[in-house]
Amino acid sequence: MPRPKLRRRVNNPPHFKGYSPIGLKEANNPVVINYEEYESIRLSDFELYGQAEASVIMGISRPTYTRVYESARRKIAQAFILGKAIVFEGGKVYFDSEWYSCNSCGCLFNHPAKELEIKYCSLCGSDDIEQFKEESEQNTNEK
Repeated sequence: MPRPKLRRRVNNPPHFKGYSPIGLKEANNPVVINYEEYESIRLSDFELYGQAEASVIMGISRPTYTRVYESARRKIAQAFILGKAIVFEGGKVYFDSEWYSCNSCGCLFNHPAKELEIKYCSLCGSDDIEQFKEESEQNTNEK
């Protein structure tokens, strides 16, 4: 039996749910990029960290980071070449800061001042907010 996957640290979730190619009909089979794969692309290709530095930031070994990064790049290439949509979701991750979702407008926002209580949505001002939970936590809590 393989060893269970450790949770990977992700700084922030993406500010959007995915991408869709322009000029093609809706795709039934989008490419799913996990949050840890998104984070590996952000760290290596956007922040320009080396793989050793990025693996330390994510709290995983360098070989594991390499596998996650390679998987993300393959999925992006598949989406570009085949004209598929990209959807960001799931994965075995935890977020570095507390995030909240607004049930009124649907926005996600973080709360860097942890000593202050959050009462309102930072975008629309609604008080109908809840702490953001990753998909696997929500499914566990519902059972």
